Amino acid sequence: MLATTMTRGFTFQPRKHLMMMMSRRSLMITLGSRQQEREPAKLDSLPPEERGRYKVATIPNAICAARIAATPLIGYLVVQHHFTPAFALFTIAGATDLLDGWIARNVPGQKSLLGSVLDPVADKLLISTMFITMTHAGLIPLPLTTIVILRDVCLIAGGFYKRYQVMNPPYSLNRFFNPQVSSMQVVPTMMSKINTVLQLSLVALSLASPVFEFVPAANDAIFALGCATAVTTVYSGLQYASGKAIKKL
Repeated sequence: MLATTMTRGFTFQPRKHLMMMMSRRSLMITLGSRQQEREPAKLDSLPPEERGRYKVATIPNAICAARIAATPLIGYLVVQHHFTPAFALFTIAGATDLLDGWIARNVPGQKSLLGSVLDPVADKLLISTMFITMTHAGLIPLPLTTIVILRDVCLIAGGFYKRYQVMNPPYSLNRFFNPQVSSMQVVPTMMSKINTVLQLSLVALSLASPVFEFVPAANDAIFALGCATAVTTVYSGLQYASGKAIKKL
């Protein structure tokens, strides 16, 4: 009887100790996996195809930055009624928008998550500046500019809120603007692309009107283009508000 009790005592303790060790080990593994979810891997440890997504120094990003830097100058020229140089610079800015998109799609290693966000930001900043300054110069009606600006403000605020929603804790400014943390990508809808083309076309034609002295019939066509721009602006804004243009990776 004593031997049985001792045997049971000696066999029970190691089993209990083993179970405790296994529980601690599983807890450490769980905590480690959660920590890996919170803290992204270093770029050097990622494969080349993954590392390219998180690049900052790319040619398209540099072109976007140059377009952002040129935006205040173009707006200033419009306010001062220097329409010819403003039209020339705006045309160049539109060409660079096409160029950086082509490079990102066709040149390996030039497509990045930052670029998917920076490119529409540069476009919206340029378009918003042009609408405001051209309304000041009497080239675009105020109601249309109001629609465009309100839509862009709502998109920016909604984008920050969506970023906060998909982001894993802990929260900080450094992690919020780190593309590796809870990566998300902006994917414009077809209606948004159409709206962007219409807005750019409207700005270009309205800015070209005083430069080339369009006839009244051409100005009527510009007015019809403005109506189409207003409709697509509202529709695409509703699509962005529904979250269709932003996805978590």
